Amino acid sequence: MSFPEAAFKIIEDNHCPLYTTGDVVTLSGKAHILKRRKEKTFVTSSVVRLPAGKSVCRVLVSDLTSVLIEYGTVDNLPGHHVIPCGGCTGKIRLEHDGNEKSIESASLPRDDSEIGFATKLLTKFPIFDSLKESDVKKLVPMLKMKKFPRGSSIIKKGDAGSNLYIILAGKAEVLVDRSISIGFMERGEVFGEISLLIGTPAGATIKVANTVTVLLIYGKDFKQALNMFPSLQMYFARLLAKRLAKTNVERFEEIASGMSGKLEDNPPSELLQTLNLNRKTGILTLNVASGSAELAFREGGLIRAQHNNEEGQEAFFTVLGEKAGRFKFAPRLSPQYDNLEEIGDFMWLLMEGIRRVDEGRA
Repeated sequence: MSFPEAAFKIIEDNHCPLYTTGDVVTLSGKAHILKRRKEKTFVTSSVVRLPAGKSVCRVLVSDLTSVLIEYGTVDNLPGHHVIPCGGCTGKIRLEHDGNEKSIESASLPRDDSEIGFATKLLTKFPIFDSLKESDVKKLVPMLKMKKFPRGSSIIKKGDAGSNLYIILAGKAEVLVDRSISIGFMERGEVFGEISLLIGTPAGATIKVANTVTVLLIYGKDFKQALNMFPSLQMYFARLLAKRLAKTNVERFEEIASGMSGKLEDNPPSELLQTLNLNRKTGILTLNVASGSAELAFREGGLIRAQHNNEEGQEAFFTVLGEKAGRFKFAPRLSPQYDNLEEIGDFMWLLMEGIRRVDEGRA
């Protein structure tokens, strides 16, 4: 069986007795985890190729093997990675620069031992923190691994949502316009979920700053995973709230002032989420092809929803499915709303409503 390789170039030589700056060492192979009662043992099938004519250094081989144990395979190495050797009478530093020219895509391992190893790696990521190892193991076959070279775009602004991405290694820049950067994302961060959850086009371009390796899950598998594990729903509900709180501030200023607009420009899911996140009080009126609707908010909580003859949650779910029409938000409530209670947890209503809309489209 052959394994991918990674080349480490010696970039610093501090009186090393065996190697000099410019020498290249190649690492290939993978690491497995074996359990023996309460102990954890790592077993590697690795090959370290040294420069021609150079002697073997056990310290260096051990250091490179440790890298393999940390990342599992060289495919998981960050695009740019520097390691120091343990040293004996001298020391060196090695640099791995990755392959900037290729874009690779592959399924994660499928056999039991490799799935177990992948599961161990994934449980370290925040997105899977709330899941048991047995649950993560069920998700592994749904995941794909892909590498993007520096300068490429993983998602472009305006793209339809198709995948959820989790960064394994590297760094990506978030651009709301060609030259307007709003930050960077690195190992463990997630993106693409807003388009999948609320059906809107991507609001930003994700451009690769340093070679990025991602795990991706297709939209249909993502929705299946949400149905399988309620804790993932809660994770994405919180993440969605955090994302939209940042992106909807300007839009809210217009809505909260009592202005009207088109649903084509402000989809109901985003419109309602904006009012909830900013804890606003008032009446949202919508005129759509199927009739009129009225939704009342008190400090962000939904206390009344009415659409034609529908009331409460069913009316809210119907409104979420509308794509065209006009809306108007009027701040403040009249006394008749004072004693009304919230009709349900807003984030649950939003997630359930989107699920029903998706099922209706299918």
